[in-house]
This record gives sequence, C-alpha cells and structure tokens, in this order.
Amino acid sequence: MKPSKLEDENFDYKEKIDQSFGKIVCAYANTNGGTIIVGISKKSKTVGTTQEEEEKATNIMRNCKPPIKFRMKWEHRDGKHILIIDISKSDRIHTWKGIAYKRSGSSSMPMDVDEIIELSKKRGDIRFDEEICKEARITDIDDGKVNWFLRKAKGERNYDVDPETPVSEVLDRLNLTKNGKLVNAAVLLFAKKPERFFPQGKIKAARFKGVSSLDYIDMKVFKGTISELKEKAMNFILEHIRHGVFFDENRRYDKWEYPLRAVEEVLNNALAHRDYFSTGDIQISIYDDRIEIWNPGELPDPLKPKDLKVEHKSIPRNQLLADTLFLIRFIEEWGRGTNRIVDEMQLNKLPDPTFKELSGGFEVVLMGPGKSFEEEITKEKLHILDINERQKKAIEYVNEHLKITRREYMKINNVSHTTAQKELKDLIIKKVF
Repeated sequence: MKPSKLEDENFDYKEKIDQSFGKIVCAYANTNGGTIIVGISKKSKTVGTTQEEEEKATNIMRNCKPPIKFRMKWEHRDGKHILIIDISKSDRIHTWKGIAYKRSGSSSMPMDVDEIIELSKKRGDIRFDEEICKEARITDIDDGKVNWFLRKAKGERNYDVDPETPVSEVLDRLNLTKNGKLVNAAVLLFAKKPERFFPQGKIKAARFKGVSSLDYIDMKVFKGTISELKEKAMNFILEHIRHGVFFDENRRYDKWEYPLRAVEEVLNNALAHRDYFSTGDIQISIYDDRIEIWNPGELPDPLKPKDLKVEHKSIPRNQLLADTLFLIRFIEEWGRGTNRIVDEMQLNKLPDPTFKELSGGFEVVLMGPGKSFEEEITKEKLHILDINERQKKAIEYVNEHLKITRREYMKINNVSHTTAQKELKDLIIKKVF
C-alpha cells in the first residue's frame, strides 16, 4: 500500500532523519501543527525506519529552543515499520539553531523579524498592556481616577488599599509600573488623556437609518479611559434604543429594547480584550433591528466563536488589564461573560447573540425584538397596572384617536358619568395618559 496524501502545510514524509527535520518541526509548532511520517520516500515508497531514527528525531525536537512537544507512534505498513510524529501548534515561538521557521505550503521557511514580532504578539509573548509607555509620566495620571478605582475595588472585591495611598504606590501594587516606568495598562486605565498616547483607543458609535442603510442619524467618537469609554458608549446606546416607561402608584417600571446587562457585557469585553496593537477603533453600529459591536483582534487561540456559547476557559489577550478590571467587577475571570450574554438574551426571549470573527476583529450582533417591542410594552403595562377591560378599550381608543373625553368613555363603555370619571382618573394616576 502506498501513501496517498501529498506533502502540504500540515503533512510531510521523511525517508531518514536529517538536519532539515529541525526546521520542519519548528515550522509546524510555529504555524498550525502537522504530521511527519518517517520511513516513506519522496516518491511515496514505504522504505521503513529504525529505532535509531526515532532517537535522532527525539534528540532534535528536544534541542529546539524551547523543546518541541510531540507524540509518536509506530505503524506496520507494506511489511515494514514506519514512525508517525504529530506536532501540535504551540503557544510559544520555537527556533532551530537560532532561527524561527514557519510553514508555507510544503516548505519550511525562515521567519523575518516583523513576522516574529507579530507571532510573539499573537502568542502572548509580547503583551501590549505590559509594555512600558515610554512617553508617559506619573504626572499624566489622574489621581481622582485612581481614588475612584480604589473605592470601587473595595466595594466590589474587598480590595483593601487606602484611597489616600500615594498614586505611585498604588500603581506599583497593581503591577502597573515596570522599572519605575508606567506600563500601557496604567495609561489606558488612569491617564488624564489616554488618547494622547494611544489614538487607537477610541470608540466610534453610529445610529443608522433602517436595517441596512449606510446613512446615519447620529455619530459620535468617544475618547477617554476604559471606564469613561464604557460610560459614554452606554449612554449613546441608551439614547438610540427604544425604552418603555410606566408607573403604578408605588414604583416605576422600565423596559428596554435590549437587555442592558448583555449590552454592557459585550462592551466590557470589547474594551478589555481588544487588540491594542491594532490601529483600529471599537465600532458600535445601531440599526432598527440590531446592535453590532466590533473590536480589533480575533479570538486568542484556541478559542473559536462557537466555544463562547458553552462553558469555556478565559484566555485574555491583555492579562494585566483583565486582572485590574476584575477588581472593579468590569469583567469576570472565568470565561462566563459570553455565557451571561446568551442567558440575558434568552431571558428576554430574543435570539441568541451572534459571535463571529470579521475583518481581523471580533464582532457580536444582538438582534432586537423589532416591531413587536411596542406590543410587548403594552401587554406588560396592562398586566402590571391592573387595568380593567373598559380601561383597555379606552387605551385602544386613544391610540386610534389620540384623545378621549369623559363623554366618549361613557359611550364606548356604556357606563355612568361617575364610573367614567373614576376610571379615567385611575389611568391618569397610573400615568397611562
């Protein structure tokens, strides 16, 4: 039997182990993993291999920097022994004799400096939030924002640091300095004007006409710290989604078009987990039937969009930022945020959110109730306010004629002057009219 699979980005044959083996295994580990079968010639002929070749392969993989993780197994084919070696995609960058390799088609190619830097960012060896912000000084930090954070962290997580503690000491305790210098996370969280240092740290928000138009009704660009951006963006969203308000004698009832906890969670995740190396902004697009929130940066490996609707581990791109935001309950540590979004949408009888990778980033789409929102508001209002059938008929009359008089109430309901006056007054007290 001859092998039928051709060499490609994830598959290779070796008749014997030679020095090119180190390049191949590093390239697999640095790219998407792969399989090498030892004992097959380039002409796809089974020639077999030996224990000595296995030892050579093992020594080379152990001498890569850092060592390659692998799985081996022997198989019997065409009366001979072959060795199958599986290399998984690594979360580290591996080199052979000081050179990093990548897989390109069926070849293992040296990586240039820019490629190594980009891969280091993706693998988390270089993290934006932990890098020193060379231009920033302690005087660029807003003491009031730090004090607010400490009070919030005390209330949310019992993080017990005196708000009167010197700002420099607070930042040290939060690991937001390195060698006496501010790191990027400190600027994103507490700077007076973070946009001076990171112009990409903005949010663009727009309310578009209809469900597909590119014409917008309103558009804003928000700047500030992460907490300030969240507050400004939420206010914009609240301004542009529908909202039902009604009262009984004792309390106010609010019904929003979208569950606000879900919207907040999407926004929090976009701000905490976006790729800050990217020059792109977070984008919020509000249509008649949905909200779309996009942030630069696809999901970290090995997460896929489908994983976010089930139980999954938290793999933050910005670990230091996530650790700090956790203290004020901005995000959770356990990967439950997206599950909470799903739960909130289902609780409000709305479609599950859509999670997808798009244009080098990650997008969440929340579908709204559409035209049924007003109907739901009316039903809920009438249920809560304990309105009788005559009063419901009066509300329908007002919806059609825009007003109702006492005489008209008496006529459509065939009731006395006293009853009409009493029941209309009740509707006014309940602020239906």
